[in-house]
Amino acid sequence: MITTQDISNLQLTIQGYQAFSIPTGQFGLDGGSMFGTVPKVLWEKSFPADSQNRIPMEARALLLIHDNYKILVDTGNGDHFLEKYGNKLGSKFESLYNISSHGPTLEQSLNQLNLTCDDITHVFLTHLHFDHAGGATTFVNNKVEARFKNAKYYVQKNNLETALNPNIREKASYLEANFLPLIESGHLVTIDGPQTNWLPHIDILVSNGHTQGQQHLLLKGQKSSLFYGADLIPTHAHIRKAWIMGYDLDPLTLIKEKSEILDEAQKNNWYLFFEHDPWIEVAQIQKDKNDYKMINPSCLGNKQTS
Repeated sequence: MITTQDISNLQLTIQGYQAFSIPTGQFGLDGGSMFGTVPKVLWEKSFPADSQNRIPMEARALLLIHDNYKILVDTGNGDHFLEKYGNKLGSKFESLYNISSHGPTLEQSLNQLNLTCDDITHVFLTHLHFDHAGGATTFVNNKVEARFKNAKYYVQKNNLETALNPNIREKASYLEANFLPLIESGHLVTIDGPQTNWLPHIDILVSNGHTQGQQHLLLKGQKSSLFYGADLIPTHAHIRKAWIMGYDLDPLTLIKEKSEILDEAQKNNWYLFFEHDPWIEVAQIQKDKNDYKMINPSCLGNKQTS
């Protein structure tokens, strides 16, 4: 199991963008679902389960700051209120997903950087599952509205279509309260497919194995780059090619997509950002026979790189 002694601190600045980890709160997911066909005897060494077989997960956003840009990548689980859209049910929701009341919220993490939600200029949503887009909206004066009032929100067109007409396996993950108010208020912008230089030095890559139209931010540097794994590579354990989730809709497609990303990451010295890993925020990888292993596990702290 990873310990704090194994993890270095890293201040990551790439092409003028400062990268910050934004914890939004821990929750729990079934260990078997998180690791699919991988035997529990293997994954529980790093992710010990509770009495209900739930393992600790972080809903970790990424903040990139450069000049006037303040880009937030994903928003965590968000509020758990009873509202008119019907699916997100307060204490029942919190109990089911073991959502912790301890630790920093999204707003508190921003406040530690002397920022508020009103300072965010771009919200990049990898996909609209509740643990990635739940913080996109909030409940104010008996109304659900955009949490980041001065930002535009960006999602893949294909993923929005999937969220509006979800298949039976994903219906419980796409909660209308997280995105319909954004459509109604004009905050939501759709992107159609991969993009080169969506913003300066930032590309958008797209994967479809976990869900249709999951998008990934790639911040490109001269010496290294930063890739936001979302649910393609949710934790450091998922660096291994065959370690995928039971939640993934198309496992073979996901393995192919992940393998291509890992090949690029190893060749070009990328940092991988783990959204759901409760301990490790970023790491690099190296070849391990026919697979990969993690090196340089880090939290975004106080050491400079370029």
